[in-house]
Amino acid sequence: MKKGIHTKKELDKLEKKLSYSPKLIWDEINENEKNRVMAFGNAYKKFLDESKTEREAVISIRRMAEQKGFINDASSHASKPMIKIFHEKSIALVRPGKAPLDKGIRLIVSHIDAPRLDLKQRPLYEEVDLAFFKTHYYGGIKKFQWLARPLAVHGRIIKTDGDVVDIAMGEKESDPVFTILDLLPHLAAKVQTNKKLDEAFVGEKLNLIVGSLPLGNEKQKERFRLSILNQLHEMYGLVEEDFISAELEVVPAERARDVGWDRSLIGAYGQDDRASAYTSLMAILDTNEPARTTVVLFVDKEEIGSDGATSAKSKFLESVIYDIIAKSKKTPSAMDAYKLLGSARALSADVNGALDPDYQEVHEKRNAARIGYGVCLTKFTGHRGKVGANDANAEYLGWIRRLLNKNKVIWQTGELGKVDEGGGGTVAKFLAIYGMEIIDYGPPLLSMHSPFEITHKGDIYMTYKGFKAFLNDD
Repeated sequence: MKKGIHTKKELDKLEKKLSYSPKLIWDEINENEKNRVMAFGNAYKKFLDESKTEREAVISIRRMAEQKGFINDASSHASKPMIKIFHEKSIALVRPGKAPLDKGIRLIVSHIDAPRLDLKQRPLYEEVDLAFFKTHYYGGIKKFQWLARPLAVHGRIIKTDGDVVDIAMGEKESDPVFTILDLLPHLAAKVQTNKKLDEAFVGEKLNLIVGSLPLGNEKQKERFRLSILNQLHEMYGLVEEDFISAELEVVPAERARDVGWDRSLIGAYGQDDRASAYTSLMAILDTNEPARTTVVLFVDKEEIGSDGATSAKSKFLESVIYDIIAKSKKTPSAMDAYKLLGSARALSADVNGALDPDYQEVHEKRNAARIGYGVCLTKFTGHRGKVGANDANAEYLGWIRRLLNKNKVIWQTGELGKVDEGGGGTVAKFLAIYGMEIIDYGPPLLSMHSPFEITHKGDIYMTYKGFKAFLNDD
């Protein structure tokens, strides 16, 4: 054979040695691990059904952590795993490590809010003999997706006398559900069909129908509205003014479901970002004696820019770090806290948009995440020129690659759409300001920000497996 000419066998060997391509999970795992994938997905669906709001997610996380020995007491013994809750909408779990704090910590941060509709402070009104609640959408939604579907109302009301009322109406089989009306296609041409999408569906028309029974005779003013007020008073002791001190969220009434004949996918509301929350929660619960102190943080308000007291921009993380330092028998200082945060290795646990088979033109296919190819590493976020991005450095990406490969975690990389198509942000940039090494890491989703998002059970499991490896690495 002439010099430089290779046989097909040699070329194939060279291709395998030098080239990289993502791996389909089902091609890489055995039957035992496939069974673990399916079992993990079933447990995840239960968490989704119980955690449709950020408050409910905190309750679920706290309950599961306490069952594993975590204590909601920052003054407890230094060796005890700790829970810290902030305004009932953010929560941190801390598991002390064997190494001293100056060896650094491991940190995972996800968010537990999701796009939805919120009730306005004066929501109740009647029109053409029907009673409605007015809403204001929260986060990025396609408004038309919330019409003509069963909806539930979850949240908390603080009554005039200070009593607390928690509501989750529309979830049980015996519960009524609510809905937002849509216009029949026969009459929709001028007001919907012939308009641009963002003009055809108006936020002020996302009104929730809540009743049609009148109270009193035709002489009674606003008797349909009064009927709903009366029912709410009889059920919960509410008066109309109580809505002003309420946080009531409208969410899909459907439960998490297996998708497909083979049950390999999960369809549910709120998987952005409860897919990351659940997998990181299970990782720290299944980690017994980590080499380094581990912190798993769950925050609120990401879908509206991480503003507010319970968001990633708040000082909640710093207060957790102060508690960790204090438990080590050292008086905490701001300098100690910033040094500890700056030396952390962290994961911004958030999802990425998967390649949509019907809309491949908005993706750059070589660099798009795909359903079923494992957890996604997103080096940078932001939009159009990486504006507003966290952009992980090469050294950290190299370390993450080695960690995942060593632990047989199936992973891929991804970015959110073509360069000029859009983009998005995560909490990573708000943690990066401390100087810590951080990258976005999470499963890819189809139908992201819809009321019924789709994940792959294999991706969910690999996300968990990678989190566990990250927390246990020495």
